[in-house]
Amino acid sequence: MTEILRDWRLDIDADMVLRGQGADPVAIRARQPRLVEMAERALSEGLSLIEPAVARRELPVVLLRHEALTLAGGAQLTGALIAQHLASAVQVALIVCTVGEALERRIAQTMRDEPAYALALDGFGSAAVEALGVAACALVEQQAARDGWHTSLPLSPGMAGWPVDVGQWQIFSLVDTASIGVTLTEGAQMLPRKSISIVMGIGRTPFSEGRVCDFCALRETCRYQDHYAPVLDAARSFVSSS
Repeated sequence: MTEILRDWRLDIDADMVLRGQGADPVAIRARQPRLVEMAERALSEGLSLIEPAVARRELPVVLLRHEALTLAGGAQLTGALIAQHLASAVQVALIVCTVGEALERRIAQTMRDEPAYALALDGFGSAAVEALGVAACALVEQQAARDGWHTSLPLSPGMAGWPVDVGQWQIFSLVDTASIGVTLTEGAQMLPRKSISIVMGIGRTPFSEGRVCDFCALRETCRYQDHYAPVLDAARSFVSSS
């Protein structure tokens, strides 16, 4: 049974909006204060437009063989990344997050008259769905920890060893996303665009160490790898105090 979670308070700031646009907040604040003002405007309006929602399902693991993790009911998650990180999982949490369609409609509307501001809104959307995904993972981690269990790194289709056109269909075949309005195109793209899909392993013993950034296709060029660990730590604290 898929669980739908809608009561989310996302902690987003202007720097996250700038980072969502692929910009360096420190450099932008030093050189282009107008873009900072635009990011703050996008933050203010964007928060009134998003409808954060998460569809989550947890399933027991039956067997791991030949890079295929078989779940209760016979469905499988396959790939080198899955075998590497979920080998000791007793169950998995499958998560799909979205911030809804209203923001995307506003971006399309604004693109005609204020393209720079539309890009700021798009950056806000990226920051918002990232924050939602981090919070959803932190909630799984907190709930598992209360029972004395451990969780794996959050894994998403498109990371090295788990192709998008494989992983997305596997997740969406198991999670009912209709209630949160998320669908897949034939090319395995999620709609609304500001959506993410995640799998986490849950087990009795600690999982392998590492960082999500180590398995990202942009790991060689990304300037923000040091940003993500503090964000996850903050989300853990926020969820535990809510």
